[in-house]
Amino acid sequence: MTQLPIDKVIPVLQEHLKNGSSAILLAEPGAGKTTRTPLQLLQEPWLAGQSILLLEPRRLAARSAAIYMAKQLGESVGEMVGYRIRSESRVSSRTRITVVTEGILTRMLQNDPALIGVGLVIFDEFHERSIHADLGLALALQSQQVLREDLRILIMSATLDPKPIAQLLGTSAVVQSQGRNYPVETRYSGSGLREPIEVTVERVIMSALNVHQGSLLVFLPGAKEIRRVERRLAGNVPSDVILAPLFGALSQVEQQRAIEAAPSGKRKVVLATSIAESSLTVDGVTVVIDSGLRRTSLFSPRTGMNRLVTTRAARDSADQRRGRAGRTAPGVCYRLWSESEDRALEERTPPEMLEADLTQLALEVAAWGAASPEELVWLDAPPVAPYGQAVQLLRQLGALDDQHRITEHGIKMNELGLHPRLAHMLLRAETLGLGRVACSLAALLEERDLFKGQVAGRDCDMVSRLSMLMEHNGSMTSPNSSLASSYDVDPIELRRILELSCQWEKVLSFGKSTNGTEQDWQRYCGLLISFAYPDRIARRRPDGRFLLRNGRGAVFTYQQPLGTEEYLAIAEVDDQGSESVILRAASLGESDLNTFYREDLHEEKIVQWDEEAQKVKVRRRLSLGAIVLKDVPDPNPSQEDITRALLQAVTMQGVTILPWNGKSRQLQARIGFMHKLDERWPDVSDEALSTKPEQWLAPYISNFRKPSDMKSLSLYSILENWLGWERTQQLNTEAPTHLLVPSGSKVLIHYDGPQAPYVAVRLQEVFGMMDTPRIGYGQVKITMHLLSPASRPVQVTSDLHSFWKNTYFEVKKDLKGRYPKHYWPEDPLQATATRKVRPEQTKK
Repeated sequence: MTQLPIDKVIPVLQEHLKNGSSAILLAEPGAGKTTRTPLQLLQEPWLAGQSILLLEPRRLAARSAAIYMAKQLGESVGEMVGYRIRSESRVSSRTRITVVTEGILTRMLQNDPALIGVGLVIFDEFHERSIHADLGLALALQSQQVLREDLRILIMSATLDPKPIAQLLGTSAVVQSQGRNYPVETRYSGSGLREPIEVTVERVIMSALNVHQGSLLVFLPGAKEIRRVERRLAGNVPSDVILAPLFGALSQVEQQRAIEAAPSGKRKVVLATSIAESSLTVDGVTVVIDSGLRRTSLFSPRTGMNRLVTTRAARDSADQRRGRAGRTAPGVCYRLWSESEDRALEERTPPEMLEADLTQLALEVAAWGAASPEELVWLDAPPVAPYGQAVQLLRQLGALDDQHRITEHGIKMNELGLHPRLAHMLLRAETLGLGRVACSLAALLEERDLFKGQVAGRDCDMVSRLSMLMEHNGSMTSPNSSLASSYDVDPIELRRILELSCQWEKVLSFGKSTNGTEQDWQRYCGLLISFAYPDRIARRRPDGRFLLRNGRGAVFTYQQPLGTEEYLAIAEVDDQGSESVILRAASLGESDLNTFYREDLHEEKIVQWDEEAQKVKVRRRLSLGAIVLKDVPDPNPSQEDITRALLQAVTMQGVTILPWNGKSRQLQARIGFMHKLDERWPDVSDEALSTKPEQWLAPYISNFRKPSDMKSLSLYSILENWLGWERTQQLNTEAPTHLLVPSGSKVLIHYDGPQAPYVAVRLQEVFGMMDTPRIGYGQVKITMHLLSPASRPVQVTSDLHSFWKNTYFEVKKDLKGRYPKHYWPEDPLQATATRKVRPEQTKK
């Protein structure tokens, strides 16, 4: 074999894995880590009789790595080296190195947590930090700790920060290798993308073809941009240039065509997504053109939905892309942004765990037997809010029970290896005789839209797409044979969707016969979508907008027939605005909601007080989440309904609508006075009584039929009964209704107002009262409003002793002049109090 840079550090890595259970290998692009490391470790004594699993983040990389390693051994793939990806497997009994994609590793761990027969698991390109890679590592670590102490784990990357992962693995075994990169010159556009991306990219490509030799690798955010650039270049590039798109949805043949060397005398322009960032060598590339953009799916905990966004690539991603230009010869990288923008780039691409929908992860965690993600160790733990929403959705799909344990239905969903939404739809469809229809629909929902261009936006009906698919696979009678000529269909997507549909039919073992139910598939299209997206069942509002079951709004951007339907099942939305934009949906019958969502329907009686009409109104409402299916009046409200409405009237309008009088208000004030001193006494303020009338008022209005009946209430008795006998006696002691003064009069104590408690009493009636009286456990002085013989205020005091000593004589002078016949003693403390002009013994 040709010597590669990685060969220099393999002995160090072998020693680490001989003496430890984990290691980290950092190797620059071109070092040979992906294809050389597994082959070099295969003969280690600790691996005798066991195999290696090499985890690759993408199917194309997995297939290519296996083919290359097999070629190095002079064998065909599937012998010593094989691969397993979704719907494709090339392994045999001789296979010792199996290259797998992330979902396959998760499935293997779920089926056999001990990974019997596997001695080493290699996580390649771990810096990409997909959810499945993080999950696979978490499960492998627990397997290693609990079941397989001899299981080795190797993490490989070109740009990974080794410190966090080394801490997670509990190892110091970090091995670093230099790459075999040739020098790459970096050139910045200086202006960024100031025009449509396809215009800028076309110009740079044409310029680079004129200046440089070799092939070009162009990084674009997605397939849509790739197709736009491809259309602009077609017919304009030199005759020796081959245009080769490269993205995940292409067939294996088309992907292989993009990465293999150009024929003699030719060169290529490879238009690729981030699929070409790592693990792949596109032969002959000397020029990289990087748009600096990436496309990712962001999950919003606020809405519970995903939205596909195009965002700036981070530095680690940009460096990976740049390195593609120097794999086989010196190269150049054109970055379509300025140097100042380059300095502002984020250092690392956020882990998918922190951005994406976690429903599949939550189901895998439950299938593993963990009650929560806290039972596993993570490099980045699943965020709480998105994980909680994932659990909520899984419970709605019947995959988890109330204790978040996986159900039998959840186990079946997980075994299918699809997103839980689609797995649930397929299983429900199978029981209805709609399995084959659901397989076609699942393929449509998982892949990019079948329709292209403006047609995709102007026709959001999934029935049109499903009709197109059925017409081409010939499995059922299509209701519209002219659809193929009516729509702009993406042939690549059509072929891939047909393949997926057939694959799932085989997995679920559906027969070739067509039953009566499937003949009527149009009737059930919306129902099947609702099984996958029960949270996106929607009802039309009067203004033409839609309300989703989860409470969010949704709209169509174009007027179309679906916009007039009463109910929809929405499969795809754009969630960027204040309301979701409906991209793909189907009509849904109300009868299906009543039949298939009976357990989710909430029936309630709405009892309301109509303030304007001053009467009780009762309605019966049937709801599915935020959607109201039925809302009708009840003409015969029960006594319980009327009582509830009368209590609601008290809450809405306040207790002032009740028949208060002075006596009941004083009792309320007395209790309030005690509540301020001791919170163990009830709060009987108007505000408090209005918020909880059912606690104190309900028993007394249980036979009332109309508001006027409440005029007969005795609020004094109601409050007194609420207190109870013992507490009432205590109230009479600590907050009495009257104060007995020296004259023998019982003077009313006022408990309202800023000076409360207070009494208003004529000055002559308190002669001989030395100190201000106290109430409320002896803590509160009663404010004395002292009055003239004509009951006019002459002094306010809460210190009676001081008044007699310092102020009385001044007051006496004034009063004696105005009321000369009345009794004004020199010593008020020794004088006799009187209610008359003079005491009996002082009359002349």
